[in-house]
Amino acid sequence: MNKKLKTEAVDGLFKAVLHLQNIDECYAFFEDVCTVNELLSFAQRYEVARMLRSGNTYLEIAEKTGASTATISRVNRSLNYGNDGYDMIFERLEKENNEK
Repeated sequence: MNKKLKTEAVDGLFKAVLHLQNIDECYAFFEDVCTVNELLSFAQRYEVARMLRSGNTYLEIAEKTGASTATISRVNRSLNYGNDGYDMIFERLEKENNEK
């Protein structure tokens, strides 16, 4: 974990996020907290990570998401050398989908 990121303010934000109960609440909260471009960038990075994990090529990802190769490369670096946050979420989502 990045020690510069670990602050009381960030803890407060994450605690607030943990209290969101559904997608509509997420929209309401994140539309207030983020600009439209920030939220779309988060969503784009998530989609890039999902596609990388599924084996898509940089070209396929760039064409589908509009992400630059620099963004795709940064997300790929996070997948390979980050804190495993993406993997944790993808594994939980896969488990949830398999239980349905």
